[in-house]
Amino acid sequence: MIPAGRIRRLRIRIPLLLLTFLSLSCGIGGSDFAGGGTGGTGISTGSISGFGSVVVNSVHYRTDNNTKKMLNGKKDNSGRMDNNIFAVGMIVSVRHGTGYNNALEIEYRRNLMGPVAKKIPGADNVLEILGLNVVVDEPANFDSIKLGEIVEVSGFADNAGRIRAAYIFSVPPPMPPPFLEFDVKGFVSESSSTGFRLGPLPDGSGVTVAVSYDAAAIAGLSGGLDNGIFVQVTTADMAPVAGSITATRIEGLASRTDFPENTAVDLEGLVTALHSVSGNVLSFAVEGKRIQTYNTTDFTGHFPAEIQPNTRLLVQGTEIGGDLSAARIVFR
Repeated sequence: MIPAGRIRRLRIRIPLLLLTFLSLSCGIGGSDFAGGGTGGTGISTGSISGFGSVVVNSVHYRTDNNTKKMLNGKKDNSGRMDNNIFAVGMIVSVRHGTGYNNALEIEYRRNLMGPVAKKIPGADNVLEILGLNVVVDEPANFDSIKLGEIVEVSGFADNAGRIRAAYIFSVPPPMPPPFLEFDVKGFVSESSSTGFRLGPLPDGSGVTVAVSYDAAAIAGLSGGLDNGIFVQVTTADMAPVAGSITATRIEGLASRTDFPENTAVDLEGLVTALHSVSGNVLSFAVEGKRIQTYNTTDFTGHFPAEIQPNTRLLVQGTEIGGDLSAARIVFR
């Protein structure tokens, strides 16, 4: 792990009134269950807000020696405390047990890791890293980050295809070439035999970066580079060259919005698209994942019309036919 003194944490604030409500209704203290409120086996994905053991989407998930803890594709076998492995703000996926909040697996995968090529101040303070845009909401954190500094970012995708950082920290300088490697995850669009575009949204909208590759880079990738698949691109480029980064390795992954059929799900994220609205029945997307509501969906005291692009939500429901059928929506 990075020494504590070098970590910059971007904590997402939840209004006190909402936090009080969640403590009564969503299991702070560990009395309720995650996963659409069903109490069954499920997946909860969102930002870590605390420890004891690990708090995600306002539920305390108990961990023990049997909990599988994954950090950027590697299992942590160190035996360290949860707060020495993970950190507040990290976006994780928790696979939890049946009828209780025992965490079977906690997986953290950063969005990207690379050097800061540009700093663009404004209404949204933006870093350009490996051709993608990262929004840093806290001005003090943005000001302290230097050009060329290598950072790791964990955050939510917004409707413009930018990553809104929930957690960002400095990474020690890597070894010199040929050991210099960075990585970025995203969805493939405009795929061809020599290149494609990569971005945070599955339909290829918003900010994307061009990626070029050769046969060696996809040697370990089964199934080809179809549009819409989620991949990790490893590169030695510090920034795009002539608008493109060159992949040294491409690996296929499951995105955090990819759920098995009939799984109970808690999904935290930003609204990235509005598809249709008819009274209380809505179809919209969170990080590109289609959400379907019904007349029976509980909006926790809010109105469906309050759901707008970049509204931050917790959606509790069940995966059915590729859509998340929402039983309950909590506004963040």
